[in-house]
Amino acid sequence: MKQEIIIIGNPIAGRGAAGRIAKAVEILKSREFNVRLMLTNKQGDAELFSRDISQNSENPPLPPFAKGGRGGILIIAAGGDGTFNEVINGIAGSDIPMAILPLGTTNVLAKELGIPENVEKAVDIALSGKIQTVALGRITLSQTTNNKLSRYFLLMAGIGFDGETVYRTENRIKRYSGKGAYVWSGLNTLLSWNPGELTFNMDGKLCKGYSAIICNASKYAGNFKVAPDAKISEPSLYVFVMQGKKRMNLVRYVSGIISGRHLKFCDITYQKAKRIEISGNAHIQIDGDYLGKTPAAIEIVPDTLRMIY
Repeated sequence: MKQEIIIIGNPIAGRGAAGRIAKAVEILKSREFNVRLMLTNKQGDAELFSRDISQNSENPPLPPFAKGGRGGILIIAAGGDGTFNEVINGIAGSDIPMAILPLGTTNVLAKELGIPENVEKAVDIALSGKIQTVALGRITLSQTTNNKLSRYFLLMAGIGFDGETVYRTENRIKRYSGKGAYVWSGLNTLLSWNPGELTFNMDGKLCKGYSAIICNASKYAGNFKVAPDAKISEPSLYVFVMQGKKRMNLVRYVSGIISGRHLKFCDITYQKAKRIEISGNAHIQIDGDYLGKTPAAIEIVPDTLRMIY
């Protein structure tokens, strides 16, 4: 049986995304793989597609080029970090491996894993890379007593300024200007910034602050490193809490992240943790997409996802 490869693709992830997805299909078919293409039309489609595949797969998923002539399933997620997040929420805990074809605005996960944006090179890694088991962050929002929302993330969760910036980013502007949409939203958020205090309980250690980035991976917003010690293969999260409330504090934190000096500031907390409980009122984003508001609990879940890189 031939290896079955399913491409879950977002044709509007970035400029030229549809054409690059078509090129990936052409490359795979030329190498005599069975290819199934599933294109998203709206937010949530990639998660629905991947969950359906996970729940209805009859064949045991095996690595590409498995010996003995046996087949299996491989999912290639083609899009940006938001698409990748949806796919992992559909297949987390299953044996189906996932590779990526980066087509998005910033492609943070691709930078973290060293996956090139060149279509043919990314496909080569999907076919010949090593299947590795990685840890995921899981965030649960306590929206009401009887309604809790829980989702996985692979890269990071942004609480406070980071979350509000994503909350204010217009998808229409993002589609045409890419990173510029986040910059514009960040400036608007900065001008009206007046946050409430948040409390972070990190494995029993209490800390107060006004914004935080909780990292499962080292990269952030491109090639910047908020948590240089974080690795998706390690079952731990790294918490970067910003304790300054004023706008100038935010400007200093951002410039510190850009220059790599942020961990030397005296008004931050940088802590390794396995579980973080957050109380207060602030917006949240995970893997670059808006999620909701605190209070929330975040924990690391080891060995939850099989990735090829």
